[in-house]
Amino acid sequence: MTNILKKLLGAALTLSLAIGGAHAQQVLFWSTQARPVEETQKMRDEVLKGFDAPVDYQVAEDGPWLTRLQAELQAGSGTIGVLGGLHGDFSTVGASLVDLSTVDVGGVKINEAYKKLGLLGTGEQKYIPWMQATYLMAANKQALQYLPPGVDLNTITYDQLIEWSKNIAEKTGSPKFGFPAGPKGLKHRFFEGFLYPSYTGSMVTKFRSPEAETAWNKFKELWQYTNPNSTNYAFMQEPLLSGEVWVAFDHVARLADAFNQKPGDFVAFPAPAGPAGRGFMPVVAGVAIPKSSPDIDKAKALVAYMLKPETQIATLKATNFFPVVDVKLPDDMPASVKAFAPVIAAMTGAPDALPALPPMGLGDLGGKFNQVYSDSFERIVLGGEDVHGVLEEQAAALKAIIDQAKAPCWAPDKPSEGACPVD
Repeated sequence: MTNILKKLLGAALTLSLAIGGAHAQQVLFWSTQARPVEETQKMRDEVLKGFDAPVDYQVAEDGPWLTRLQAELQAGSGTIGVLGGLHGDFSTVGASLVDLSTVDVGGVKINEAYKKLGLLGTGEQKYIPWMQATYLMAANKQALQYLPPGVDLNTITYDQLIEWSKNIAEKTGSPKFGFPAGPKGLKHRFFEGFLYPSYTGSMVTKFRSPEAETAWNKFKELWQYTNPNSTNYAFMQEPLLSGEVWVAFDHVARLADAFNQKPGDFVAFPAPAGPAGRGFMPVVAGVAIPKSSPDIDKAKALVAYMLKPETQIATLKATNFFPVVDVKLPDDMPASVKAFAPVIAAMTGAPDALPALPPMGLGDLGGKFNQVYSDSFERIVLGGEDVHGVLEEQAAALKAIIDQAKAPCWAPDKPSEGACPVD
């Protein structure tokens, strides 16, 4: 071998070792979240730049994300240091995640309801909550004068919401509660994650229970004072801005423009409570560490970093997902963020908070699952059909979907062996 060739090989080996060393020091953050290019870049440039080691933030769709993770877990080693994903992303790989209960997050107070979700039904902290979005109520301030005496918006109940909506309709001469019941509205999420849990403590198991019948009858009462144009509404920010609607329910992203355009005109408040609790549907993202992580200590340090108040604020700016820790927001946030953040904290941290997760384990049957709730609304509320009879029929359709998917129960229903039962 010539001296020149030896030198070239030596240089190549040195370069290889240097690259390998650099990769070894990096933490690969493998995530299903912040996938839009702009958000991904902000995660790299603004959120993760403050960590004391380089972080390679990489995103993937749910399928490829899981495929790569499972391949590394089967091999017993890999390059993924930290995982980012929704609750449902972690639910199938819980046994392969490191217990994070010993991670030192300093003095930050993490939302307790979400921490409990991160146990994945075990005694270990399988993931730590990272960021959240959800659905809220909003009201034009003109509606506040018609609140029933003694009602606190932060602790409002469905009965109080009905009485308030009745007062508004009778005093103004027209119904001004608004609901996203249009073809592209998120009405199914309300029934799945808010109304059902608040009255039954369940989304699936008690679908046709006496408590479920009570819930639908209560919603029928509310519908009397609902703007009839609601069957056309998709985003409630538009009828709020026009004044057609004074009180409304919707996803935070579909209310934001009203607060940003006319911040002095509106107030946000938590979803109402029913007899079983304050049901609400969180979109919870968490951070976890696979047992195949190449440097678990450094991965734990990154997990702790993601929970720092300043990191949580940077994440909100980058992704529009809200903090899961108690944090004071700076003054330069959009009006909608300032309005929603304390309300989300109040709702998710309420003593009667009852998180109901988006449907899980249904695969491509998710649309049919949602349709059961939408069809029930159309038949019971719009069509005036008998509540008991409709629920009996729709329960059979729901059971067929769950059985076909073999989907086990998810919160607020108790974990099940095999397909979630529809009692």
